[in-house]
Amino acid sequence: MDIVLKISIILALGLIGGKLATLVKLPNVSGYLIVGLFMGTSLLNFVTASDVKSLEILSEIALAFIAFSIGSEFVISDMIKYGKKVLVITLGEVIGAIFLVFSVMYFIFHQGFNFSIVIASMSAATAPAATLLVIRQYRAYGPLTKTILPVVALDDVFGIMAFGIAMSLTKITTSAVKPNILQIILNPLIEIFGSLSAGLVIGIILTLVLKKIKFTDEVLVVSLVAVGTGIGVAELFDLSPLLINIMIGTTIVNLLNKPERAFQSINNFTPPFYILFFTLAGASLNLSILKSIGLIGIVYVFARGVGKMSGATISALIVKAESTVTKYLGLGLLPQGGISIGLSILVRQYLPQYANEITTIIMFSVLIYETFGPVFAKIAISKAKEINGMDRLGETVVE
Repeated sequence: MDIVLKISIILALGLIGGKLATLVKLPNVSGYLIVGLFMGTSLLNFVTASDVKSLEILSEIALAFIAFSIGSEFVISDMIKYGKKVLVITLGEVIGAIFLVFSVMYFIFHQGFNFSIVIASMSAATAPAATLLVIRQYRAYGPLTKTILPVVALDDVFGIMAFGIAMSLTKITTSAVKPNILQIILNPLIEIFGSLSAGLVIGIILTLVLKKIKFTDEVLVVSLVAVGTGIGVAELFDLSPLLINIMIGTTIVNLLNKPERAFQSINNFTPPFYILFFTLAGASLNLSILKSIGLIGIVYVFARGVGKMSGATISALIVKAESTVTKYLGLGLLPQGGISIGLSILVRQYLPQYANEITTIIMFSVLIYETFGPVFAKIAISKAKEINGMDRLGETVVE
């Protein structure tokens, strides 16, 4: 079948799935994922593994748009006010997930140290896409919503750092020739700070250009060029496109007088990419892994969820966050996706002896959390009474 026709069918069915999901009071994202699952290799095989591979560029673009939008949440004035709170909460939920997963794997299942520390580090990152789209769909706004987005952005940074440290420890304990420890520790730091620096430079250039532009269509084109440049620079220098585009969004929201022009133009352009991203994500999920996952995979899923929720609750209590944040933040931090899958590819490259088991467990976790994570996110913002919060503000809020 012609690839353009197939993309059109995927887009149409994904849209229908989102509409059907709303009829049973589920987030649109859940509908996209479930429709994708039916179309994928596990069931109807309309979207084959080669289709998913050939359409990866659409997923990369969608993730970049999502990262750009999340960057708008890092307003310096807000970060000065809430920065310490967000930092402590993020550290708490990341440490909670890593600690509990490692303890379960190492002490209960008696897995080796290397296996336990690597898979524990991969439990830290949250997939921001699903949470962001749920917040947008229900126009949620309030203390919980304002806390979730910077936390899921920061925990991706911490997740990359944790994985880098875990890989360093593994290399040190398995290598006959001891590697340069300083170099191993620096590698994840270089990726993080290199990505942020690249995003800052692109963001400054974008800001200068946007100050000279008046027409909406030109704002969209220039913004798309900046996001696309972020993706290209990440590929060229082996950096993180997620972090680069978060930094681009952060830069313009703090330097531009009317940053909402850029964010709104992107938001109006991106819905088809989001539908394709989540529908293809559902199509890539393989139900056959359920046969081989075993008890260890099921326990991993529970340990990660409990670790994140308990870590978020305890750290929120420490910083005396709002009661809604303390009670419900953990539910919004459960989705797991792109970054964890990307890290599992690195495991396959550098630690092939653990690759099959780790990849299977991670994919099972992604299957569970990408399917049910948006539902938990909706429950969280509903319990916090923040659904339609933007409408209640009576003013325009940068989404």
